[in-house]
Amino acid sequence: MKTTIHSLPVSFDDILSAQKRIQHHILKTPVKSSPELNKLFNGQFFFKCENLQKAGAFKMRGAANAVFSLTDEEAKSGVATHSSGNHAAALSLAASLRGIPAFVVMPETAPKPKIENVNSFGGKITFCPPTQKDREETLARLVKETSAVPVHPSNDVRVIAGQGTAALEFLKEITELDFILTPVGGGGLLAGTALAAKSIKPGIRVIGVEPETVNDAFLSFSTGTLHPPTGGKSIADGLLTSLGTHNFPIIQTYVDEILTVSEASILEALKILVHHLKQDIEPSSAVPFAAFLEGKIKADGRKIGIILSGGNVDKSKFPEIWG
Repeated sequence: MKTTIHSLPVSFDDILSAQKRIQHHILKTPVKSSPELNKLFNGQFFFKCENLQKAGAFKMRGAANAVFSLTDEEAKSGVATHSSGNHAAALSLAASLRGIPAFVVMPETAPKPKIENVNSFGGKITFCPPTQKDREETLARLVKETSAVPVHPSNDVRVIAGQGTAALEFLKEITELDFILTPVGGGGLLAGTALAAKSIKPGIRVIGVEPETVNDAFLSFSTGTLHPPTGGKSIADGLLTSLGTHNFPIIQTYVDEILTVSEASILEALKILVHHLKQDIEPSSAVPFAAFLEGKIKADGRKIGIILSGGNVDKSKFPEIWG
């Protein structure tokens, strides 16, 4: 049974307010398409290039909304988070724009470009073992030591509202989308996208896609009960976290389907998109398109919107693409 809309933790008005709050701190990212890709997959594909967003990912939207929602009293000790990279960089940049510190917990396995990104924006990094438990315990200790305001990467109402602004821009530019797809890890982007898209165009189909090796969102959506992280591995390193108590009811209410795709399909989708779109994207960005490679979604001539979530990729790990 779907959650009553009035009881949801984030409203469409929150997304509209976020758009006004962050408009001078983010970029309005372009939408790309490829006639060759459209012909190959029998559809009209449109890609919202959040890989070109400040800090290299959609995460800047939610981070900026969280940071600039704080009162001066709340903000004085800074902000803190745990993140594999993109949210860490975005929160560090947003905090620097407001002139406050950002304390960041990152797993020891975080990709080098993402670590460099955080450092470049002045984030103060504390490394921890790559488990959800270690991330949360290290963050709790940091918050106690610094009195910084915790900003969860995906399960924070301010973050969810901020992420929804990408769909606002997308549907304003491409008004007749039949589908809108996002990768799903922690669920902030999917929740914000679904809420925004369904509020603007109720008939649009909203689909989240995740690696089958880390299928906790699929399991949560299928059973109606939150599942913890699977502990699996994926080349889509930005999608290794699980849904949360704030974004899950939004996803239950507005998302039509969550699909899973194989590692081989993600890599192939990455190759195809880099080749046809001429964009540097990270594997997480390619996950939704992988569902078309596997035939789990058929374009059938319809207009398909896909949010390319980020572009902070370690190219040395993919010599077959960027060699």
